[in-house]
Amino acid sequence: MPIDLYSYHLGAADCFCEMVRAGVKRLALSHPCDTRAQRDRFLPDFARLCDRYGIFFVPEDDPLLTDLFPLSLNRGKFNALFYADPAVLAAYQALKAEKRAAQASGIYSALREELARRYGRLLSYPEDGIARLLAANTQREP
Repeated sequence: MPIDLYSYHLGAADCFCEMVRAGVKRLALSHPCDTRAQRDRFLPDFARLCDRYGIFFVPEDDPLLTDLFPLSLNRGKFNALFYADPAVLAAYQALKAEKRAAQASGIYSALREELARRYGRLLSYPEDGIARLLAANTQREP
């Protein structure tokens, strides 16, 4: 039986929420949506999932772009962040601010790999997984 895209994305979000609740992931991302309206359709269901798992979510309209993922995956997209500990959200926001400051001061090129690695760790990826993602990504910010 075919699974519609909405149900697929919601099922993936359910899985991510369960992993965050279990402590397997510190931070998880919903699937990126092309428009804010598409993402916002999920918000009531995301709220129910987070209530069920005792975790939190926040809509993300300006996702962190690093060399961890191909640029087209998240640039100009809208998703949600799932987390159990507010300190994790603060760490994500601090990483975004650090990237912006590095870009503004012209030192981003020297820090870009380390920022991507820290983002991967925040997403609870193992070091070898982070290395594979970085090596495979050919679509990076200039």
